[in-house]
Amino acid sequence: MTDTVTLSNPTTLDIPKRGMPVTIVTGFLGSGKTTLLNHILSNCQDLKVAILVNEFGDINIDSQLLVSMDEDMVELSNGCICCTINDGLVDAVYDVLVRNDRVDYMVIETTGVADPLPIILTFLGTELRDFTRLDSIITVVDTETFTPDRFDSEAALKQIAYGDATILNKTDLASPEKVQELEAYISTVKAGARILHSQHGQVPLPLILDVGYNNPEAYADLVQEEIEQTQHDRDRHHSDDRHQYRDRHSHDRHEDRTHHHHEHHHHHSDHLDNDGFVSIAFESDRPFDVKKFESFLQEQLPKNVFRAKGILWFSDSDLRNIFQLSGPRFDLHGEEWRTPPKNQIVFVGRNLNADEIRQNLTGCLA
Repeated sequence: MTDTVTLSNPTTLDIPKRGMPVTIVTGFLGSGKTTLLNHILSNCQDLKVAILVNEFGDINIDSQLLVSMDEDMVELSNGCICCTINDGLVDAVYDVLVRNDRVDYMVIETTGVADPLPIILTFLGTELRDFTRLDSIITVVDTETFTPDRFDSEAALKQIAYGDATILNKTDLASPEKVQELEAYISTVKAGARILHSQHGQVPLPLILDVGYNNPEAYADLVQEEIEQTQHDRDRHHSDDRHQYRDRHSHDRHEDRTHHHHEHHHHHSDHLDNDGFVSIAFESDRPFDVKKFESFLQEQLPKNVFRAKGILWFSDSDLRNIFQLSGPRFDLHGEEWRTPPKNQIVFVGRNLNADEIRQNLTGCLA
């Protein structure tokens, strides 16, 4: 089966482009969302796709395809673009809509611990509904590691509950019995669930793009609540603006606000918004000892780290090592350094002791 996609409702796109079909890709940490995005970019044929992500790091952009790259947008020679969601989802969507060149389709990747509902409501309950058409929510599941109690995460359940189609990824790493059990479980969370199987995110694109699975009517009550909440927030924001205008006339208050803003930035909480997950970052201008780092992964890494990724510098290697960890598996991919070498790594999990992890990593330095 080929992956060629033909839009069922081709339209003459104006600026801003109206009726832009949108697919939201959700799924828990390490399920394979970015692998699926890379598959879409590589097989979209004549379809010009805009992919909105939280960071470019994992998108496998072939340098031969690269036309231009700035801080927030990558343009490819096949007409596809990748944008980061830096200043908010609505702004990022508008950046795509107002482009002069042709864009046929938009795909948005959520973070691994996100409840997809707020993103769904952004398309159905804001002015974006006048310019876009929410086609489907695709949920990616790691067949090997997913169990209902492993992540103890409401977000992980909501990703399945709100999914219009669920891709059981990495089926080659799970037994047929595990696949059947997972299908049965998903059907209890999502009645009539559409379930697809994949390895390495390889799914025929006509099964997930422009499928028309999403039913906006199912969200009608929630959309109305969102509209009312938005109006309430807007009214409160205007009130805050008036207070801030008044406060500007007080030098002391301005000093105090600036001080508190700095303190908040300096002691920025690593807590994510959902289910108590935390993100722990580590950086160093010294290289790791590779044997010490291997020992850290095997003996000291907490079991409730679900995802990790980074750029690693080892004392006995001239290469820039791309590190990816998902569940029990990790891999390293070496490439040439294009910047001065340094270590940068991030861990995501629950109930993690940040000081202990950073201390153990410091002990791995050469």
